[in-house]
Amino acid sequence: MELRVLRYFLTVAQEESFSRAAEKLHLSQPTLSRQLKDLEEEFGKQLLIREPRRILLTEDGQLLRRRAEEILSLVDKTTGELLHNEEISGDIRIGAGESIYFGLIMNVAQKLRQKYPGLRFHIVSGDGVTTITRLERGLIDFAFVYGKLDPAKYQELPLPVRDRWVLLLREEDELAQKEVIRAEDLWQSPLLFSRQTLSTSTHGDELRNWLQKPLDQLKITGSYTLIYNASLMVKECMGYALSFDGLINTNGTSLCTRPLEPAIFAEPSIAWKKNQFFSKASQAFLAALQEKFSPE
Repeated sequence: MELRVLRYFLTVAQEESFSRAAEKLHLSQPTLSRQLKDLEEEFGKQLLIREPRRILLTEDGQLLRRRAEEILSLVDKTTGELLHNEEISGDIRIGAGESIYFGLIMNVAQKLRQKYPGLRFHIVSGDGVTTITRLERGLIDFAFVYGKLDPAKYQELPLPVRDRWVLLLREEDELAQKEVIRAEDLWQSPLLFSRQTLSTSTHGDELRNWLQKPLDQLKITGSYTLIYNASLMVKECMGYALSFDGLINTNGTSLCTRPLEPAIFAEPSIAWKKNQFFSKASQAFLAALQEKFSPE
């Protein structure tokens, strides 16, 4: 299996067409078709469903697509690190969820770019579970995360801030008349949780403890990865969303937020793999983070 053919496969999967993919790759359509047929024969599995107007992926093809994206991303990342190994330039990839305090990390990044204009920062959004998986596989260099990680595998730099949990709801809702929301107010209410909170990760422990009931005894009507999408669910009366404060600007909308009482918080940190090889660019960024956030 050659990397070149993997790129061909991904292009066909993205374009859903041999003709468009061939044009994009500057290949003839018969050549491209033959290459992917050889790939299927190499694996002994059908990867593509060749319909008259569209190319679809089989279940095996979908698996290969996910793995090929990871493989080629890692190859591109490694190539960039080797090409820029003698100078402080190149790519730095950071995985992150949603928080108003992620701006602190970008502030450090921009100041470093002013010193080293050849740096490029790439933000890979996702929930905590997905972000840690990407960090473990080497697809990102740093992770903006919540909760304690395995100290045998990761190092963490705690940030001197806290995200406060709030309830996102409609202004016309009865609960919006309250100044604060208590756990018992939600025991019989339809609730929307982030996917990460519903996972077994430590992120969300403070919220689960605050609720005073196991999640399976609550009326969970859905989950979300991005709070903007959750806000659309709230607008459609699908439930109340539990989220961090400040992520949705409710001014001039039908939505509002109410703080939880007693107040609960989540503390973010920047994490990286122990014994990880860092490019000079990543080393410089880590040093800048430590200078900014390490306790004196």
